[in-house]
Amino acid sequence: MAYKKDHDNWNVFHKNLDSNDNIPFFKEREVWWTVLGINVGHEEDGKGEQYSRPFLILRKFGKYTFAGIPLSTTKKISRLHYRFVFIEGVESVALLGHNRSFDSRRLLEKIGTVDEITFQGIRKAAKDIL
Repeated sequence: MAYKKDHDNWNVFHKNLDSNDNIPFFKEREVWWTVLGINVGHEEDGKGEQYSRPFLILRKFGKYTFAGIPLSTTKKISRLHYRFVFIEGVESVALLGHNRSFDSRRLLEKIGTVDEITFQGIRKAAKDIL
């Protein structure tokens, strides 16, 4: 059976998120649980009750916006998947083809920070696919 997206519940959650005035402090290189929501077609969706997934803050544009890359534990290997270890014993994958800009109200909880060398590798890989 095909996966059915729950756009109605996402819309209710999204309206509450939009009215939230909580602006967390964040920096580049940090990984956050980020509200992604239910998206169209093959765009990456959030998971669980908060429609979230881990995101790497690639570029901070100011207090209110950032460019981010969703993370996964997929085993795919391609130029669109940058594999690295962020949490000991867990291989993470930056989904380079799904990077985009977000409002900082989508940030839920900081998970940690990616080391500088890994971060520069991800940034270079993201630039190279554009």
